[in-house]
Amino acid sequence: MDYRTHGKHLPIAFVLLAAALLAAGCGSSNTVTNNPTPAATGSSFVVGTDAPMASVTSFNVQITNICGVTTDPTTSLSECVPFISGTPTVDFARFNGLQTLLDMNDVAAGTYSQIQITLGAATIGYLNVPASGAPTIETEAATYPSSASTYTYTANLATPLVVTATGAPVGLRMDFDLHKSIGVDGSGNITGAVTPTFAISAVKNTDTGAYIDTLEAAVVSVNTTAQSFVVQGPHGRQFTVNVSGTTEWENSESLASLTTSSIVEVSGALDKADATLDADDVAIISQNGFYASGQITYVIPSQSQVAPPPATVDLYVRALLPTTTGLTLGEIATVDLSGNENYFIAHMHDQLLAKFLFNSTLLVPGQDIAIGGPASGAASASGVTTKRVVLRHWGFNGTVVADVANQPSGTFQMQINGFAGVLVPQTVTVYDLTNTVWRDGLTGLSGATVGTNVRVVGLLLKDPTSGQTVLLAHYIDALE
Repeated sequence: MDYRTHGKHLPIAFVLLAAALLAAGCGSSNTVTNNPTPAATGSSFVVGTDAPMASVTSFNVQITNICGVTTDPTTSLSECVPFISGTPTVDFARFNGLQTLLDMNDVAAGTYSQIQITLGAATIGYLNVPASGAPTIETEAATYPSSASTYTYTANLATPLVVTATGAPVGLRMDFDLHKSIGVDGSGNITGAVTPTFAISAVKNTDTGAYIDTLEAAVVSVNTTAQSFVVQGPHGRQFTVNVSGTTEWENSESLASLTTSSIVEVSGALDKADATLDADDVAIISQNGFYASGQITYVIPSQSQVAPPPATVDLYVRALLPTTTGLTLGEIATVDLSGNENYFIAHMHDQLLAKFLFNSTLLVPGQDIAIGGPASGAASASGVTTKRVVLRHWGFNGTVVADVANQPSGTFQMQINGFAGVLVPQTVTVYDLTNTVWRDGLTGLSGATVGTNVRVVGLLLKDPTSGQTVLLAHYIDALE
């Protein structure tokens, strides 16, 4: 079920997997908040997705609780069972067009007809474009209605979530609509007011929402006999990843290549029998205990005649592991490259082709990359040593400006909007590939007419022949 060939398994965003024993009232006079946990439990997960807002670069929010309401048929008493461990802070804007795994637990077996999501403190990061000078990223505290410190969203499920002790994992698809949630004034400026808006539905692990597109995590241990390894994610949770003869490894690496200094990006599906992850694809993004990822905002080419030429890039840091090495989340860091890094393209196994399409001379603003190197405790971004640079998929919001009628077969042109549009002001050519998946009402190139607002999730490349910027599309979504 590799998402490169089975893109239908991937709606946007990230996956939380469920349950702990926090108590929360469910807004009903007969709700029981402190019942003992039933003996029977089953695996469950929560899939989070986002409807993007072009100018928003981050939306960091503390999830204080996600709970499911179940009712005892004998007593008619209700209990709100928590579906998340701890209180992680999650950036809903980070996985633009992608999906990842944040948590994996068991919840009490039962039928859940209602879901409550409680959010704590949140901040909005957005692009500020002044009348003159370079754009900056501003951060503003989110303000909930009535200036409350938390916000609870309640949703009734059209189809109840049924968790059984012996069944396959089941869970929730949670769509956080940033566009509808974040307030703007008459000029389109962000006000800081936030009224969280979700669309929530129950899903099975075999449904389209169950595929894990990207899990970035540090390797904790490797079991070659069992063909598995254990990783620890950004929020401290550990997961078991199973590999097999069908698992594809990037860069001709293998299970034997993993060490406890490795950081990996995994895609795969939740196992039907237990709450582990069956990997379709594994990419090692660092062998030295450190990685950072985000979008390139500026490239300073080297004037050196040395081959390969080094470069300096400014990187907007969206993800970081560990968080104590030279870079800071949410800031633009200047990273010096030596020219001796290894360059890879995620989910492209033909490395000869990858080196032709992506190297130190083909770095462009707007690309989403991960850099990996030693966790040497660098005091600043310029002190970070980079060993690997991996080009990754990202979602670009934009408007179709030239459709298939005026373009070569299989392409259209798009003007990128918002944060990425400042980084990529030029018109880009979008390629509809054999494995491109059209979503949200679009069925193919015929729907990409001039004026249509779309999000293209794919690889941003500089054509080495023409120098033009192109997008190789994995998903193409209709936007409001």
